[in-house]
Amino acid sequence: MKRKIYSLMIAASMVFATSCELDLQVDPNAVQFDAAIPDFLLNSIQLEYQEVFNSISDDGMRLTRIINQGSAQYEGAYTPTTTNAYWTGAYSTVLADIQALEPLAEERNNQRHLGIAKTIKAMVYMHLVDSYGDVPLTEALQGPNNFNPKVDSGESIYAAALEALNQADAHFAATSSAGTPNDYFYARNYTKWIKLINTLKLRYFLNTRLVKAAESKAGIDALIAANNFLKTGDDFIFKFGTTRADPDSRHPRFAGQYTSGGGDYQSTFYMWHLTEAKGFDDPRARYYFYRQVAVNPTNSEDIECIVQIAPPQYLVANFVYCLPGKRGYWGRDHLDPDGIPPDGLSRTAWGVFPAGGRFDNNSAAPVNNPSLGAQGAGIHPIMLAAYVDFMLAESALFLSTAGSPKDLMLSGIRKHMEYVRSWSLSTSQGSVISGFTSDAAYATSVTDYLNFVASQYDAAPNASLGLPSKMYVIGREYWLSLYGNGTEAYNLYRRTGEPSIMQPGLETNPGVFPRSFFYPLNYLSTNTNAVQKADQSVQVFWDNNPAGNAWVD
Repeated sequence: MKRKIYSLMIAASMVFATSCELDLQVDPNAVQFDAAIPDFLLNSIQLEYQEVFNSISDDGMRLTRIINQGSAQYEGAYTPTTTNAYWTGAYSTVLADIQALEPLAEERNNQRHLGIAKTIKAMVYMHLVDSYGDVPLTEALQGPNNFNPKVDSGESIYAAALEALNQADAHFAATSSAGTPNDYFYARNYTKWIKLINTLKLRYFLNTRLVKAAESKAGIDALIAANNFLKTGDDFIFKFGTTRADPDSRHPRFAGQYTSGGGDYQSTFYMWHLTEAKGFDDPRARYYFYRQVAVNPTNSEDIECIVQIAPPQYLVANFVYCLPGKRGYWGRDHLDPDGIPPDGLSRTAWGVFPAGGRFDNNSAAPVNNPSLGAQGAGIHPIMLAAYVDFMLAESALFLSTAGSPKDLMLSGIRKHMEYVRSWSLSTSQGSVISGFTSDAAYATSVTDYLNFVASQYDAAPNASLGLPSKMYVIGREYWLSLYGNGTEAYNLYRRTGEPSIMQPGLETNPGVFPRSFFYPLNYLSTNTNAVQKADQSVQVFWDNNPAGNAWVD
């Protein structure tokens, strides 16, 4: 009986997040909640979560210049319809499935199912707040009891996320548990799940340090003392396959670019940082990017900016414009609204990391064949061990928690560089990589890179003073390690303003940089209590930095 009640509640609750037409939401071929068991629900939760992550990560990467952001104006790029799918995925799929799972798992003593589900629930709670600010929670997913839930404060939802993490920790520590869940992330290694929980708590306290400094310091101090964060080999990733049939198991970036060419434009500014800014290549550049051409284009019909003068806001600070260097790294500048010329088999493509594409060994060939590279067997780097060190470096700098900010930053860089290579070698591109560069040569390039960044950090002032500060160096290096993870990049950017000195939009006034997103149209059109923001300058509760674009854009 309990299952039937929950089935009706969840089915009805889907209406509030998407449409007033219930018959458009029910798939007669899908397993219904009253017939489902915790195993099936947990499978769905994990698969749905990676889609939610991919959606919001994409927005974060574009806003922080990791990949190209099209549209001349931010308002054109981010409208109330832009995040419809993300909102629906978070509420009507992930959170609804978790709500259905919990009573079933409690009945059966499926402690590990509950631990995984509540960890994911906490992540979704924080993603929603980080994206929108105040959103429905306590009145959400109540079906016929309340189709018009009011919003809860972002701060209270963050607190609920922390409580969910504490509960998940207890579920993983429970001595008695029934069932053996499919675990797409850690293959039932619950010790690693507990390390992830502690790392997510670090993320929680770091995001809230601006508004609760003493609480954040105490929380991070306790986590450092316990020393149970993600470490090398504990990385929280979602792995993709190589299946092309429906359902397509390949990394979405690979599927979007290697099937027939085209796909994402890489960011001119990001590629410049990885290939030209320091005077030598970042060791990860050939793993991140695959050049389909080895020299720059000369035909303005393919890339018109080569015959244009950079806009005045670029010239003032000598920002890279149009193309970085001369070696065929072909992308687009920030907020470039141009149409799509016939450059799909010329523009720089996603490489082997993290999209499962090709390693760049100077072969410079088109990527219009789905059999190329690692064939899409890439990953979502949701939370890596390297990220822990960057977060601790920021904490040490601003909260005086344990550790040297410089040493922690350098450790984060090294861990990420080693992870990018070791993971890439494990793919079908391993022989291509090892045939192009040896372990010893890569290690030397990593050491040289670390020495260069260490010198920059030593020379940087503590505060800005009009110059790149020590936090700029930490933030820039974290940002360069966040390829494939826009969620952390977007939070870093709003929390610290770093990396500052970002390439501006092509128009002098690109509009309001989103400090949070508009509420989605599918929420506004189905909830009578929903009130849209005046614009996207509204800051989430933990962002008390100066208002407006000047802080981040």
